[in-house]
Amino acid sequence: MYGWRGRIGLIVPSSNTTMEMELHSALPEGVSLHTARMPLKGITEEELLKMSSLAVDSARLLKDADVDLILYGCTSGSFIGGINFEAELEEKIEREVNIPVVTTSTAVIEALKILDAQQIMVITPYTDEINQREKEFLEANEFEVLDIRGLGIVDNVQVGKLEPYEAYRIAKAMFIDDVDAVFISCTNLRTFEIIQPLEEDLGVPVVTSNQASLWLVLRELDIRERIPWLGRLFMEY
Repeated sequence: MYGWRGRIGLIVPSSNTTMEMELHSALPEGVSLHTARMPLKGITEEELLKMSSLAVDSARLLKDADVDLILYGCTSGSFIGGINFEAELEEKIEREVNIPVVTTSTAVIEALKILDAQQIMVITPYTDEINQREKEFLEANEFEVLDIRGLGIVDNVQVGKLEPYEAYRIAKAMFIDDVDAVFISCTNLRTFEIIQPLEEDLGVPVVTSNQASLWLVLRELDIRERIPWLGRLFMEY
């Protein structure tokens, strides 16, 4: 049986081409991943809010696969409504399907907290409008965002085509000595290949949306696998 150790139900935007691939590349033996999708083409506030309203339908389909936990795999889609939006989203889905739910934004917050990262810099593929929402969300969770930079991309398929070295180069170019951690946002942005080298080069922890999501869902399933190439988060916590 696939998933004898744990079954993860994943809800992703329909245009996401990265998250499933990255999570599959790092799943511990005995853990399976089962995916449902929600319609989204553009990373805009209107589309993200509309997408979140359809999450329950996707969760119901995953329930049929007898998953142990559901991950709402979209960063901007789980912070776009403000400080309590991700918690309300989790509660709404859990109420309907009676399965534990976590969002990517929840995972990022938990990862940054356990790494004791107070001052952070953020790299995203988003527009200034979405970046501003993310900055407000992080600051409402008591992090100090020293700098946040985006690539101004709206078409989510284009985000999935970006090479991981692009985020690596931006992080090195904008690095500030005072930061406690670097956060690379978006579940459709490839990052797994650069986490370890970026930590070695910058000397601080690196948190990415997919890495934090996998870390939290595994710990929710009481699976504490060490994955060195996914950085300090997976080695120390």
